[in-house]
Amino acid sequence: MRAAFRKISRIGSLTGATKWYLSDDCLLAAKRVMYAVEYRRFYLRDLESIVVWHSRTWLLRPAIPGVLLLALGGLLWHWLNFTAGAIAGGVGLAWAALELGLGPTAQSRIRTTGVSVDLPLVKRTRGARKVLAKIDTAVRAVRGGAMEQPTAAIDQPQLAMPAGQTKSESAPAAAPSADVT
Repeated sequence: MRAAFRKISRIGSLTGATKWYLSDDCLLAAKRVMYAVEYRRFYLRDLESIVVWHSRTWLLRPAIPGVLLLALGGLLWHWLNFTAGAIAGGVGLAWAALELGLGPTAQSRIRTTGVSVDLPLVKRTRGARKVLAKIDTAVRAVRGGAMEQPTAAIDQPQLAMPAGQTKSESAPAAAPSADVT
């Protein structure tokens, strides 16, 4: 019997797209480039981690077109008329505001038992939580509900401790003690 695949994500580009499908036992990536399609299958029992982070250059997406269209608007206003310049400048500001409103673009890495693959899972980081929750539910179902390590969101960066120092050693030496007897 064939497992039913359901689409959980789609990331488009100028040359193609990557569609992600989830079934009862695997995660499937269908990457289309022009007329060719490349499939990657990741079995849920072999998944070790999926990491999604914002790309370093995501601020260039609103900045470059916004600045160029504002400069074009200034040139049109100076050489042609105010209306043409205002339209081009307004489009530049709207473009920048839209990109900033959508949030940072995302990169992702999928690590399985034998390989680590960089494939885009979501386009923006704010959509990652929903997609990762679907994958987490499927992984828990395949592994019988018992996971090795529980998944948790990290709100603040954790400070690294020196290699020779543990948490018990970092506690103050003169801790008060009560007589139990």
